[in-house]
Amino acid sequence: MIRALDPALDLDRVHAFYRDAPDYWELAEGRVPGLHKARDFFTDGPPGCDPANSHRLGYFLDDRLSGLAELSFGFPAQGDAYLGLMMLGPWARSAGYGQVFLAHIVDLAQKAGSPYLFLAVMDSNPRGAAFWARHGFLPTGHSGQMQVGDKTQVLHRLVKPL
Repeated sequence: MIRALDPALDLDRVHAFYRDAPDYWELAEGRVPGLHKARDFFTDGPPGCDPANSHRLGYFLDDRLSGLAELSFGFPAQGDAYLGLMMLGPWARSAGYGQVFLAHIVDLAQKAGSPYLFLAVMDSNPRGAAFWARHGFLPTGHSGQMQVGDKTQVLHRLVKPL
């Protein structure tokens, strides 16, 4: 089941998910996320995007939060959709759930009238880059370095025409 997450009702679930699935954050930021990171999930987004118009989604297997996604609108250009985060817990990977989650996100972006869905992938995440490529995301040619937590990451912007 995929549903919208609410900060008042789901903060503890997001925090537990981060605690149980720290590998992405260790790769991305060099540290295990704390409660502040779970709080930030409900407000973070790309520059110029209204967090109130974003989707904060949870993917549940049985009653366990097993995936998170954040979808915003208006970056890099007005009308575009931007997938700021999509991750699954280690227990939910390699079972087709990522494809289902992504299809739901693409559907939301299409219903919003977005012509493109953008995201960024880190050089240090080749499995993630392979997943995005398999699902039709193409390089935009826009890349750069960014300080992410304790690490400097090289990010590559990808796009999927909708």
